[in-house]
Amino acid sequence: MTEPLLYEQDGAVVTLTINRPEDRNALAGDDLFAAFEEACTRINRDMSVRAVILTGADKGFSSGGNVKQMRDREGIFAGNAGEVRANYHHGIQRIPRALWELDVPTIAAVNGPAIGAGCDLACMCDIRIASETAVFAESFVKLGIIPGDGGAWLLPRVVGLSRACEMAFTGDAIDAQAALSYGLVSRVVPAGELLPAARALAARIAANPPQALRWTKRLIREGMNTTLPALLQLSAAFQDMAHHTADHREAMAAFFEKRSPEFQGR
Repeated sequence: MTEPLLYEQDGAVVTLTINRPEDRNALAGDDLFAAFEEACTRINRDMSVRAVILTGADKGFSSGGNVKQMRDREGIFAGNAGEVRANYHHGIQRIPRALWELDVPTIAAVNGPAIGAGCDLACMCDIRIASETAVFAESFVKLGIIPGDGGAWLLPRVVGLSRACEMAFTGDAIDAQAALSYGLVSRVVPAGELLPAARALAARIAANPPQALRWTKRLIREGMNTTLPALLQLSAAFQDMAHHTADHREAMAAFFEKRSPEFQGR
């Protein structure tokens, strides 16, 4: 049976590839939901991982929900109103919960269409790089539904309220250059350069101490939901731990010795 989510590690960088090209990498099926959870748990437990790249197989990032299943009321779309609500909670919403709890910095390498939940999936990552062939659409309204996977929370935090409302209320698609101007992506590169660019960025991230990376990401996440005084308290606690790591001592020694540091995650 084909793995729905490919897990490949090269040094300190893990690449996750949604492997459903026959369905345009639709986000459907308990096996895919479980694969995201398992991958995130595995990464969180492995201190050798310092960065993650998320992309899609073949020429698309993700088409979002499976529209055929939606039409036929199968999968998470099966059942009465109460059952569909539960299906979403125990189905596709497992992906944003898993990625939100992922401790390691994530890069979405958007290699093609990112539609509906696929657009939201890109927003679940910390950084987004797009191929020139990428297309983004918060297109739920076109199907008479709403963003059921957290897009109404995610998208405004990425592109701002006005742009998010425009995308969600029209459902219109935007190309990679428009996504760049919106701040939805930080870079647009030719299709053949997408994964090399993502790997190069991941390598720059992975060159830093893994504990400091994870604590920094957690602070940024918490900062989206808390007050400045609360975040300052958490920052002080994390900083206390950071100052007592071997990696901090190595960073200081390398700085004064004018050499490249070698971090061990301790």
